[in-house]
Amino acid sequence: MDFKKFIDGALNKPEKDDTIEYYNLKARVSGNVLTNAQQNIPAGGYNYEADITKFWQEFQSLKQECDYRLSFNTLMLRVLTEGLKAAPRLNAHMEYNHKASCGRLIIKKHVDIAVPVLMESGETFPIKIRNVEQMTLKDISEEMDRLLTTLKTTDVDRVLFDIILQRIIGFILKGKFATTAQQIATGYVGKYKVAKLSGLFKHAPRDATSLQMNELNEGTVCLTNLGSLYSGLNGNVTYAPILYPQVFIMAIGAIQDKEYAFRNEKGEVDLATKKVLPINIMFDHRIGGFADTVPFIKKLDEIFSNPEIIRTW
Repeated sequence: MDFKKFIDGALNKPEKDDTIEYYNLKARVSGNVLTNAQQNIPAGGYNYEADITKFWQEFQSLKQECDYRLSFNTLMLRVLTEGLKAAPRLNAHMEYNHKASCGRLIIKKHVDIAVPVLMESGETFPIKIRNVEQMTLKDISEEMDRLLTTLKTTDVDRVLFDIILQRIIGFILKGKFATTAQQIATGYVGKYKVAKLSGLFKHAPRDATSLQMNELNEGTVCLTNLGSLYSGLNGNVTYAPILYPQVFIMAIGAIQDKEYAFRNEKGEVDLATKKVLPINIMFDHRIGGFADTVPFIKKLDEIFSNPEIIRTW
């Protein structure tokens, strides 16, 4: 081995036939959010297997009767919102100073839910539904349809540029000049650059044909539905990263049919098939611990046990 190969190995440099993919704008934004989550959020979690047998039947019945397109994902957006009403400290942003060991919890007035959706390119991208606590199921369905339709005509890079620019301004106002310089340098200069500033300013206008910045950022909480990506998914979601500065995320898997043994009215052991929805909830432990999530789980238990409530939504 010659000296150059020795140094390349020490630096873990790519070999001749390796394929290299540099981060695009989407990867830069999501990478920044996820890295902040890992570095700044001491997360706790709970895997919750919900018996939704009666809930699923009620959903299928309402779906046939209503005069709008009702999806299970839409219904779960409202379920999440009802849970947050019972546990409002989960619908919040956390600001924390590591050096001073102090911070504050900003409990949000409105529920703005970020929902990752699958794009035609095969990538997932988060869109945000705002003020969900004020919306009916029909409102949520129509807003989701509007967002998905508009996403198809949106110059995503143009909107991501707005988001990145806003964050850079935030770094400057917070005195993080070194971080600001690095963001600008790697974004628009050198081998890691993702765009030309002049080109981005000439892209699609900010009008009704394009989603806006406040429809694509993190919101106050996130719902991710992995079951929608693969209906045959078997098992539980074990971890979902909280999107900083949020303090809570709910991830659901694919609905599964499971057999359970129980004693019937005669005292005999019997078998029944139930529909089970795997739910993973992750929370920022600094908000107070698992006790803050108990009201949330109790509310979901109440809804799944009394699913006729969805007809009032």
